[in-house]
Amino acid sequence: MRLNKNDRIVFAGDSVTDDGRARPIGEGLWEGTGNGYVRNVETFLTLDYPELNIRCTNMGISGNTSRDLLARWNTDVIALKPDLVVLCIGFNDVWRQFDTPQCPEQAVMPDEYERNINAMVDKTSADMIFMTPYFLETNRLDSMRKRMDEYGETVKRIAKERGFTCIDLQAEFDKILKYRHPMSITWDRIHPGRLGSMVIARALLKELESICSAT
Repeated sequence: MRLNKNDRIVFAGDSVTDDGRARPIGEGLWEGTGNGYVRNVETFLTLDYPELNIRCTNMGISGNTSRDLLARWNTDVIALKPDLVVLCIGFNDVWRQFDTPQCPEQAVMPDEYERNINAMVDKTSADMIFMTPYFLETNRLDSMRKRMDEYGETVKRIAKERGFTCIDLQAEFDKILKYRHPMSITWDRIHPGRLGSMVIARALLKELESICSAT
């Protein structure tokens, strides 16, 4: 995989990706790409590789599950003709199992989650980078942490089977959680905030820098 001049990266996901991005297309001036990790990535790519003129497009939508993202994949991802797709989804698939257990139809269970991710890959001819969902909880026996880890393992397995890179965001956050309480990063342990967005951006930039340096 290589990034070439004028390539387009489409970031697909939920609120972790969305973070206030512009509508209908999340790109352009000011907060076009939002206020989170996508904006950080765009800023550093522009700073370090201005000659490549990489186009970053944020197509995250807050509240989306993998089911929702799959339903709009053709219009919000494929139609934009990306050269690279960064996929980060699964938070709400798990979250709805815990915050609204009385509405099971709102959640996406493991078997459907796996089908949804595979269906997105099947529709995509561009290169992809996967990022796992995470939960900022140090107790790995916590029921929601265990469930999120399960979904993260699914993402890693699919990426390996399909030959794509997968960034383990849970592992990246776990490094910081050795020293910092989750509440010092984000109150709900999901939405990354400024510090968490930089954690995600830095992990992704390490991969993108290796791609850019190879061009």
